[in-house]
Amino acid sequence: MRVGVLTFHRCINYGSYWQARQLVEAIAARGHEAVLLDHRSCEVTSKEWRYAFQPLLPERSGRADIRRYGAKLRAFLEAFEGLPLSEPFDLDAPAAMPPVDLAVIGSDEVFNLSHPWYGGRDIFYGAGLPARRVVTYAASFGNYDASAGLAPDYAGLLRRLDAIAVRDENSRALVKGATGADPAMVLDPVLQNPPRVAPVDEPPYLLIYGHHIPDWFAARVTAAARARGLRSISVGYRNDWADEQRLEAGPEAFAALAAGAEAIATTYFHGCIFALVNGKPFACAPSDYRWTKVRDLTALLDAERHLTFEDRDPREVAALLSDPIAPAIHARIAALRSQSGAWLDRVLA
Repeated sequence: MRVGVLTFHRCINYGSYWQARQLVEAIAARGHEAVLLDHRSCEVTSKEWRYAFQPLLPERSGRADIRRYGAKLRAFLEAFEGLPLSEPFDLDAPAAMPPVDLAVIGSDEVFNLSHPWYGGRDIFYGAGLPARRVVTYAASFGNYDASAGLAPDYAGLLRRLDAIAVRDENSRALVKGATGADPAMVLDPVLQNPPRVAPVDEPPYLLIYGHHIPDWFAARVTAAARARGLRSISVGYRNDWADEQRLEAGPEAFAALAAGAEAIATTYFHGCIFALVNGKPFACAPSDYRWTKVRDLTALLDAERHLTFEDRDPREVAALLSDPIAPAIHARIAALRSQSGAWLDRVLA
């Protein structure tokens, strides 16, 4: 079959890039012609690039950092060109999309009605797609909470899909409430089909991934790194309390740094994912935008202890950044990989 994956594949975000790449590669590995459906939008690109240069707003990036974020942007643009892309089409004209036998929507926050530039676009609910069948894989509502429910038009679009698989409990509850059917639960494509990237060859370090990291978490991570004699490297975003800033890292460089780290401190969903696929100790602090995602991920994997909070014993962070990941978590991932692979095989049959 010709299979098109519809997702946020041009976001300047490590997780967005790798989930898109790993899903399309997993489909191609099953013998299909798989492409990323290359939607374009001047409005979305403008917002995406503004954020890429000024990720720490309301604090503005200085000129030196803007140059380094520009290098990061160029690395992403080069990586995008290496992806298996369809012919481009306008995001707001889905009928112009090159036709496919099967459209797979996801992973990422494709259903998130609160997303700052993709939210509310019904193409990600399957509207108007020229495809014989339309399914989702590991689709998420992101920070759009299940308590808000779905408007009838979005619920109707979900009911028209041929199959739905989500990656988190919040999304499962929203889909079930809208359709009356319980969707399949599957792993994020990066956890399901881990990237094969060689680790960097550097002296031992602790990797930091996230921005607007709370002061209490920064202090505990710094203390843990110093106690172990580790450098701290902040990747992708400036965190002044880190020993080193790798602002210009592209997707491959990020994955190599994650693979080579002694441990990972993060506030990001895919910070947790890259720690898990590389078997690295990790600690995750909650953030408003990503709380639902990291809460549901750790609950799904019985890994709740890796979430840490300000009112906990400060020594907890040091333990999380040194203790190996529990064997039960690895076993849970293995079981969900089998379940996720079987679901993907069925929709591709």
